[in-house]
Amino acid sequence: MLFMLEKAFLRCYMQLFKLLSYLVPYRWPQTFTGSGATKQLLTHIAKQKHRHILLVTDQGLLDLGLLDPIYEQAKALKLHVSTYAGILPDPTVKQIEAGLKQLQHAEADAVLAVGGGSVIDGAKLIAARALNNKPVMKMTGLFHVEKGMVPLYVIPTTAGTGSEVTIAAVVTDTEAQEKLAVIDHRIMPTAAAIDGEIMTGLPPAITAATGMDALTHAVEAYLSHISSASTDEQALAAAKLVFDNLEKAVKAGADLSVRQNMAKASHLAGMAFTKAGVGYIHAIAHNLGALYHLPHGLANAIVMPYVLRFSLPNAKERMAQLARHCGLSQSPDAETAAQALIDKIIAMNQAFEFPAHPPQLEERHFEQIATNARAEARFTYAVPRYMTQAEAVALLGEIKG
Repeated sequence: MLFMLEKAFLRCYMQLFKLLSYLVPYRWPQTFTGSGATKQLLTHIAKQKHRHILLVTDQGLLDLGLLDPIYEQAKALKLHVSTYAGILPDPTVKQIEAGLKQLQHAEADAVLAVGGGSVIDGAKLIAARALNNKPVMKMTGLFHVEKGMVPLYVIPTTAGTGSEVTIAAVVTDTEAQEKLAVIDHRIMPTAAAIDGEIMTGLPPAITAATGMDALTHAVEAYLSHISSASTDEQALAAAKLVFDNLEKAVKAGADLSVRQNMAKASHLAGMAFTKAGVGYIHAIAHNLGALYHLPHGLANAIVMPYVLRFSLPNAKERMAQLARHCGLSQSPDAETAAQALIDKIIAMNQAFEFPAHPPQLEERHFEQIATNARAEARFTYAVPRYMTQAEAVALLGEIKG
């Protein structure tokens, strides 16, 4: 009875949240898309007359020389650039503070993020810390970045997170072993380059995992109870692009048109979930990342079929519509079409050689993961079906296998 009352309350709360979201002054970043997008963004930055820019990235991209063309273009445009390459997967407070010191030392007045989701999240928090005199952990939750951030420009190097169009950044609390989100419209990037060309050298495993992250954003945004006509359009388009292009991108990574399609999919999915939100797939995956350092896209891919099966009783019509739109089923029977969506995701995971049951997952952590995931979702995600603690623990048992 108590759980039924809680569900009713949460449904009402999320509808209020949807109404309030329309009052938030969203400002989508200026975007440069397609061939030459990176150069166009750098030219745009040069016109803003910043004194000095902090380029935030990870050491791997730096070592591979993938940033060399960006440095050459910046030099030609007379942009003064310093580099902070200390962001690792699942960025921590310590990494953010180190980046802030680098920004202050360089007297930078803008940030350029070049990398995947972790890099972009880290850059958002460095840019926010530059103007907000309080610890990162005091900015977690909703709308605690009161003073905004210095201008942030973004060049995503993976087609997955859509972070260039989100108002969220995830930080890892290493002591509590959990991931926390900073959610505020004031951390939306200023401008971004959606450039498939910069992604052509991505290894197949990273391509697959980040692509499944984009698919998760699209699926969860479409199944959200606070979705709208615009987020539905973005989510459907993004999901179809992933289903049509991701396997090709994994097999033929140098195909520029396929890479650009995946970059577009990630971008659209990011826009969809920025307003409609995500769900239990992300809530559980965040915990798998915090506890076991499982890459976020991989964790989402593994968890997705299990959560979709759990959600099926409350979401089969929407899942069926998604499956039909993406050409996965033309069955008039909703349950059959919805199952085709789940089956396709399982088949893709198998093709990418993702484990159905992550070996890292330990039964002793089930209660902790279930508690954290339910708490994350409770007042943040408009999920189609809410979980009790027992249901969440049981689902983790299925994932473990």
